[in-house]
Amino acid sequence: MMLPTYFLSVQRRVFLCGILLFTTGLFQPLSAEVFRFRFNEGDTYRINSTVNEDVYVNGQFSHKAYITNRVTVAVSDVQAAANRQPASALHTCTFMTSEQNSNRTFSWGREYPSVFRRDAFGVYNIGEQYFMPVIRDVPVFPDYDVKIGQSWQHQASEAHDLRDNFNIQKPFIVPVEVSYTYKGTVQKEQKNYHLIEVNYDLYYEIPLRNIQNRPGRNTPLPPLYPVRTMGYSKQRLYWDNERGLLPSYDEVFTIQMELNTGAIIEYRGTAQAEITEMPPMNKEEMANTLDKDIRDLGLAHTNVQKTDEGVMISLENIQFEADSARLLPGEKEKIEKIGELLRRYPDYELLISGHTARAGKVEDRQQLSEERAAAVAQYLIELGVRSEHHIFTRGFGSDKPVAPNTTEENMSRNRRVEITVLEK
Repeated sequence: MMLPTYFLSVQRRVFLCGILLFTTGLFQPLSAEVFRFRFNEGDTYRINSTVNEDVYVNGQFSHKAYITNRVTVAVSDVQAAANRQPASALHTCTFMTSEQNSNRTFSWGREYPSVFRRDAFGVYNIGEQYFMPVIRDVPVFPDYDVKIGQSWQHQASEAHDLRDNFNIQKPFIVPVEVSYTYKGTVQKEQKNYHLIEVNYDLYYEIPLRNIQNRPGRNTPLPPLYPVRTMGYSKQRLYWDNERGLLPSYDEVFTIQMELNTGAIIEYRGTAQAEITEMPPMNKEEMANTLDKDIRDLGLAHTNVQKTDEGVMISLENIQFEADSARLLPGEKEKIEKIGELLRRYPDYELLISGHTARAGKVEDRQQLSEERAAAVAQYLIELGVRSEHHIFTRGFGSDKPVAPNTTEENMSRNRRVEITVLEK
């Protein structure tokens, strides 16, 4: 039995947190601490979490997976504490998840919009239609001062997307009881962060009513469905109490899901995250600057334009070896020059899109476009322009021509690779 990694681990670990820093030791404060989230109107940021996991089926190793989760967040409608209600803010997010593919890059994956309100204690108010984030109400802080060594508990949940494998059309919610222990202050890069250890076990017998696709006594069950989920999570949260946010975490986890057939799918892995505050992109200025620089460099068949996604550099008539994704030496030189320009914008991630002319089979065109996008992305990674989990790829085959495929000149324009500096 072989199930895709996305079966359970899609967006495995996202807490709206990030920025990994190095631990240099513990510093113990003398007083108790009050932990609360703080919200600033108009804040925007991006979270990248990575998951390394081994997947087992019935106790037998199936495969390894390296997954990156990308989240963009905009904070709005900040409400101050009033009438015994804590402060809170609306979070408007887009989640995207991607597993490293055979081309050693991360393909642009499924996007999940999500809107929820979170209060100063960490409690969510989220509609049942949203599949993300997976982990909700972690962390949640008590309404009293916390001393070193003190523990508390709070109910939380995990929400999983089981539409593809089990035709379960709503988020699959698993409740968990979370235990927290405040360990003291960790000094990282000459700044103190509060270390909180988090533990919870998963054991949930799944009611059949949660499996059915729609209400009604006559609703048939899908041929495969989960009957129980088991596992554990051990996390270390690094909290910035001055800013009221969670700038880092790491985790070790194991999850098992037992199906109605008796088969058991197990995931064992680790996770971590980073956060990047996103300055507003001036697309007009960036596009004009890149266009001028590209013209000054004399790069032929290369143009710049603004798009809904950001600022795009289009490399038309990009040259590969015949019917392959191996870049010719001259094209590598061009990408090296473009890479130097992209280094000026390190806070923005890149999306590489491949296109082909209308020749050959549809599936062959699609595969070739993906491989050529991956080849450009891989070269940019080798050059150190971006790390592997800050650059994404996708292929369109011949579905998005810029000119009719009626002449060789037009077809050469359609054989292109586009590099987009992502606004969000």
